[in-house]
Amino acid sequence: MNPEDPLLRLALLFVGLFVSAAATAQLSIEITGAGAQRIPIAIVPFPGQEALGSSDGQSLTGIVRADLERSGQFRGLEVPPLSPAPTEASVVSYPEWKARLADAVVLGSVAARADGRFEVRFRLFDVVKQVPLGGIAYTMAREQIRATAHRIADFVYEKLTGEKGVFSTRIAYVVKRGARYELQIADADGANAQTALASFEPIISPVWSPRGRRLAYVSFEAKKPVVYVHTIADGKRQVAANFKGSNSAPAWSPDGRKLAVSLSREGGSQLFLMNPDGSGLKRLTSSSAIDTEPRFSPDGQWIYFTSDRGGSPQIYRMPAAGGDPQRVTFEGNYNVTPRISPDGKTLAYIARHQGKFQVALLDLSNRQVTILTDSDRDESPSFSPNGRMILLATVINGRGVLSAVSIDGRVKQRLTATSGDVREPAWGPFVD
Repeated sequence: MNPEDPLLRLALLFVGLFVSAAATAQLSIEITGAGAQRIPIAIVPFPGQEALGSSDGQSLTGIVRADLERSGQFRGLEVPPLSPAPTEASVVSYPEWKARLADAVVLGSVAARADGRFEVRFRLFDVVKQVPLGGIAYTMAREQIRATAHRIADFVYEKLTGEKGVFSTRIAYVVKRGARYELQIADADGANAQTALASFEPIISPVWSPRGRRLAYVSFEAKKPVVYVHTIADGKRQVAANFKGSNSAPAWSPDGRKLAVSLSREGGSQLFLMNPDGSGLKRLTSSSAIDTEPRFSPDGQWIYFTSDRGGSPQIYRMPAAGGDPQRVTFEGNYNVTPRISPDGKTLAYIARHQGKFQVALLDLSNRQVTILTDSDRDESPSFSPNGRMILLATVINGRGVLSAVSIDGRVKQRLTATSGDVREPAWGPFVD
């Protein structure tokens, strides 16, 4: 069997063996397309940040700028050394920053504390409206440079776009290096990658719990697909589904109390509902077809899934409590892997389009379909928690890489590891 065959994935999904978390190779991000209208923003280096050192060669303000530019919504301006160096407490000359072509400016400072930690302060200013937009003070340890920078970028993003930023969120993905599979968890920018799971058997289908504290996935370490639930903080895991036959495609309910899975325990591949500990099993579908890849709608009322009950793989939905399925996709003869946007208004999936497997976006209100990518072999789309971007796996020059595309198709990124094939991405939820 070829576990990367998209048709086989309808019936079967994989996995691995637990190891202690350890730092590993980082992903590097290349922006391959940016939004047409980007907000020019000046992020002035914070006086005192030299004492923090750098993270992966980037300063605190360098990480903030990289975050904002990566979103495709901002264009960071080069700021020459200023004397005296302005801070969040400085009087802002709006005409000066307007002359520098900035629509917004971030000023701040870093000060060492007696306890060995640091206090980071910043303020955001709207140059166009000539008003301050607020700021925050953080107390941080030296090793929290990236986390603090991501929080600053989230604040700036939300104030200037009206949407929550996702820079403090995390992603999970699988890297294959030779015969070894690694389930990794990283910051949304690919940094701080940690290995949560490693195995010489395939790892597939990681999916985050709603609060981001657990991952469900499927493992072949028992020489058959078994669903596990893995707690991020301590690395402990438990078997959720190890029934006769195939156990695959876990999906969390929005409240985190249930898992939808695809099981073949009663013949064929059918959908079931269960508790994360494996109890309370309830069958949802009964057909002679392959029913797999379930996903809950954000309100928990519906389950979207892939089925070939109509003769070709298509996406259907059914009430989460059980009921008659309704077909959702009609354009084309191959549509799989449904992913609902956080607002429940659009559906991302993989469509076979002109012989290529690409990410499509269906507007559920007007039925309009948009092909978002121009690659050949896309899989595993995953919405960012603010619904602005879609993370996906694709194949470039015979190698698995992660990509991201905005829901309007204008912003594109490519995330690659220094070695190995990268697959199976899952974008985590907003952090508490």
